[in-house]
Amino acid sequence: MRMIFVNLPVKDLEASKTFFGALGFTFNPAFTDENAACMVVSDRIFVMLLTEARFRDFITGDICDASKATEVLTCLSCESRQEVDDTLAKALAAGAKPWKPNMDYGFMYGCSFQDPDGHVWELMHMDPAAMPPRS
Repeated sequence: MRMIFVNLPVKDLEASKTFFGALGFTFNPAFTDENAACMVVSDRIFVMLLTEARFRDFITGDICDASKATEVLTCLSCESRQEVDDTLAKALAAGAKPWKPNMDYGFMYGCSFQDPDGHVWELMHMDPAAMPPRS
């Protein structure tokens, strides 16, 4: 079974935990301490929120300033268009910044925002049954 661990540097770990907790995410206490928090996205997807000092232990070079440059787009699927809208509303209420306008392709609907550290998150709902036929 393959799993994914996204590692993101954060300036204020407690503020990041509060922000993502407001979006409904939980944290695995076995992998959470004063330097890192293991955010559970699903049973096989986790986001390690690492203090910048701890993140430096894993990299060479500089940490990207995500408020000035985009280092990654993290896209999470949603069960419905309503979940996309509801999660965006929660994110904005918790301190996120809007990033790009919502996109609606009929079969695919999504939005994006920047978390308090400037990391870009996308939320996407796709209805495969509504996809146009390939030519």
